[in-house]
Amino acid sequence: MVDVAKEETMDDITYRSNTVLSDVHLHIPSKRHLMVRLNTVGQPVFLSQFQLLLNKNNWESERENEKELTTENTGYQTRGGKELCDKGSNDLDFLNKNGREANNFKGIEALLDDDGDLEVVRRPRYVSDPEVEDLSRDKVCPIILMKGGEGIFEDAKQESTYNNIIKIEHTMATPLEDVGKQVWRGAFLLADYILFKRDMFRCCTVLELGGGTGITSIVMAMVAKTVYCTDVGEDLLSMCEQNVTLNKHLTEPAGGEVKVKELDWLKDEFCTDPEAPYSWSEAEIADLHDHTTVILAADVFYDDDLTDALFKTLYKITHNLKNSCTIYLSIEKRLNFTLRHMDITCEAYNHFRNTLNDLENLQDSKMKYTSEPIKLAFCQFLVYERIEQLELWKIIAEPLM
Repeated sequence: MVDVAKEETMDDITYRSNTVLSDVHLHIPSKRHLMVRLNTVGQPVFLSQFQLLLNKNNWESERENEKELTTENTGYQTRGGKELCDKGSNDLDFLNKNGREANNFKGIEALLDDDGDLEVVRRPRYVSDPEVEDLSRDKVCPIILMKGGEGIFEDAKQESTYNNIIKIEHTMATPLEDVGKQVWRGAFLLADYILFKRDMFRCCTVLELGGGTGITSIVMAMVAKTVYCTDVGEDLLSMCEQNVTLNKHLTEPAGGEVKVKELDWLKDEFCTDPEAPYSWSEAEIADLHDHTTVILAADVFYDDDLTDALFKTLYKITHNLKNSCTIYLSIEKRLNFTLRHMDITCEAYNHFRNTLNDLENLQDSKMKYTSEPIKLAFCQFLVYERIEQLELWKIIAEPLM
């Protein structure tokens, strides 16, 4: 699918596909996304809020709010269908007390037209009658407040005073090469696990590969000491850095720090050019190698070549670490019907599992890798659909004595 030349970088790869949209944005109709600007490549950038449900009561109340909002958005359908069905179920009585059929069919007749066909309650295509104006959807008209400036975020920073709100800049539908600019369920799953096991990550030095919008690194910085959030592309890294700034109300009280850096899996060395934005200093590289004990990657397995490059990067970095390291990888199995197999398959997931097995079976005199899936029995701290296709894997990389 992708031909990767030796001189290419991760953000130079060209994909042949239409735009894709994350289910996080697609399946939360009650969320209002504020369009704040256009990025340097002309893509609309939105600002969304995600609530951290740090206790059970918050989770239950948020779920109830989601249900209420969904009911309000489709209230005309719910009321129409439910009232008719309730009316039918109350009026229908096929057998009376003596076992004989009753004659009261008003309920079922209410569901039928003159010809006896089932009449479906539908949304009116055009709403012109003032009496039914409440049946129409609210019109959403995004307003571009600013293009490329920073002043727009001053108010947003002042509003970020709640300890349970994450504010994230992101795009909506993008080409495949820009999916890192969206928020994905795999990032939420990994964030859930971090908050559930917060004591285990306290005061750690952490490296995230393919950090995207930075939401997982931001959550990790609520408990860890230093988080290196890495990706490629100046536009993406700039947006990630802005998200880190917007959420300092979450990270600073805990003493955590997120450092946004460039790390290209298709290159052998760290970018140390002082003229390049998001480059590494020698001190930062030394700190990474001396203190890192945790590596993260959330939902980055969608292309076989990049999957291979990621595992090669993991291999190189873990060999240079002074300490044993635990790697956490989240992945979503996206099933598709392929003509090659004439069946429903998930080729990206299959390649991930094969590459993971290769890493475990690697004959290496320096490192040993062991992996295992993590059961998704831990609490949910963010509102999203934790579908059965989501998986979380743990890899332990330890030096051989």
